[in-house]
Amino acid sequence: MPALTPHPARRPRRPALIALLAALLPLLATLLATAPPTAARAQAPTAQLTEITGFGSNPSNLQMYLYVPDTVTEHPAVLVAVHYCTGSGPAMHSGTEYASLADRYGFIVVYPSVTRASKCFDVSSPQALRRDGGSDPVGIRSMVDWVTRTYDADPDRVFATGISSGAMMTNVLLGVYPDVFAAGAAFAGVPFGCFATTDGSEWNSACANGTVTRTPQQWGDLVRAAYPGYTGPRPRMQLWHGTEDDVLRYPNFGEEIDQWTDVLGVGRTSAATDSPAAGWTRTRYGGTGDRAPVEAISLQGVGHNLYTWGMADRVLTFFGLDGDGPAPQPQPGGCRVTATTNAWNTGLTASLTLTNTGTAPVQGWRLGFTLPSGQTITGGWGATYAPASGAVTASNASYNGTIAPGASVSVGYQANHGGNSAAPAAFTLNGTACAVR
Repeated sequence: MPALTPHPARRPRRPALIALLAALLPLLATLLATAPPTAARAQAPTAQLTEITGFGSNPSNLQMYLYVPDTVTEHPAVLVAVHYCTGSGPAMHSGTEYASLADRYGFIVVYPSVTRASKCFDVSSPQALRRDGGSDPVGIRSMVDWVTRTYDADPDRVFATGISSGAMMTNVLLGVYPDVFAAGAAFAGVPFGCFATTDGSEWNSACANGTVTRTPQQWGDLVRAAYPGYTGPRPRMQLWHGTEDDVLRYPNFGEEIDQWTDVLGVGRTSAATDSPAAGWTRTRYGGTGDRAPVEAISLQGVGHNLYTWGMADRVLTFFGLDGDGPAPQPQPGGCRVTATTNAWNTGLTASLTLTNTGTAPVQGWRLGFTLPSGQTITGGWGATYAPASGAVTASNASYNGTIAPGASVSVGYQANHGGNSAAPAAFTLNGTACAVR
C-alpha cells in the first residue's frame, strides 16, 4: 500500500508559525512584567479593618478580620487578638490598642470573630482540644497561614492574646499548635482543657467557679496530649487575672501557672517578683527578664473586666514586638547529652548524662527523645519515662530537678529491643535541641 500523504490543507506551516510566535513573545513578556504579583492582588487595604473571606479550612464558620498598617516591616510578625464572649472581631479592634501599636511597630493583626449565637469561642469540645481536630482552632490557624503566605510573614513570630473567652482560646491555641505560636497573653482565662465537656455544652461551671484542680504534671499532660509526640519548643505564656473575678474565678490563675510552668519545664519556684503598678503583683518563672518563659500578673481587688488601656504595651514587651525590648532571657535549655547502651539478646540498659551548657540554672527539666524502632522501656531510674515507646519524655525526679550551669545529671532506663539496640540519636531539653556525643 502506498504511503499516506497529508492533505495539503493540513500540512504544518512552520515558517508562518515561527513568525507568529516571534511576534507574540515580546507582547507576552511585556504582560508578565507589568502584571502585579499574585500575593499583591490578594492583599487587604492598609490602615483599616478588612474582612477576609476564603482564607482556608474553617469548620466552625469563623469570620476573619485583618488590620495591616501603612508600613509593614519586612517579614512581619503576626498577632492574633481573640475577643470575649458576646464580642466580635471589630469590637476587639476598636476596644484595644493593638491596631495603633501595629502602626508603630509594623506587625499585622488578625481578629477572629465567632458567628455562633453565644459569640463565645469553642474551648470545650473534644474537637477543639486536639490538634487539627476541627472547630475554631482550625479556622484560626487557617487565618495565620493565609497571612503568612500573603505577606511573607515570619512564621517564628506568630502570637496570640485574648480576653475572657479569648483568653481561654489563647490557652487552647498554644496547646494544640505549639509549632505555630511563639507566645501568648491570656487576660482572665482558665487552663487548657479546664473547660472540657462531652455533652455539647459550651459552659463548664466547675471550671468557671475555680473548683477544677490538678497537679502541675496533670495539667501539663493535658497540653502534651493535644499534640502527641511533639517534642519541639513550647510557646511562652503571660497570664493576667483579677483577685475578685466572679466569672472565671481567681483559683484558675494558679492552675494556669501550674500548667504552663510544667509545660515549659521551669518549675513553680519564682525567679523574680515585683509590683510594676499599684495593686499588681508580677511573678516570673524560669527567667528574670521581660521575656521569661512564664509571666503571671495578679491584680488585687480587680474583677473579670480587668483589661485596660496600656496593658497591650506590656504584652508587646513580653512578645518582643515593641522594637526596643531587651534580648530574650537565656533559656534553661543549652544542653549536651551523652548516651550509651549495654545490650544483650532482647534487652538493653541505656545511660544518659544530661549537661546544662547554658548560663542559667535549669529548674525542672524534661528530656525528649525518640526510641529506635522495636524498643520499649520496661523500667528506669533518675526520671519518669512516658510513654514506653516512640517519642518519650523523661521528667526529672524530685531530687534532681535543678541543674546548675555546667553541672550534669545522670539517668537511665532498661528496655526490650527487637534487634536494634542503639541509643536515641537526638534529644531536646524543655523543647530546645541538645548537642549529642
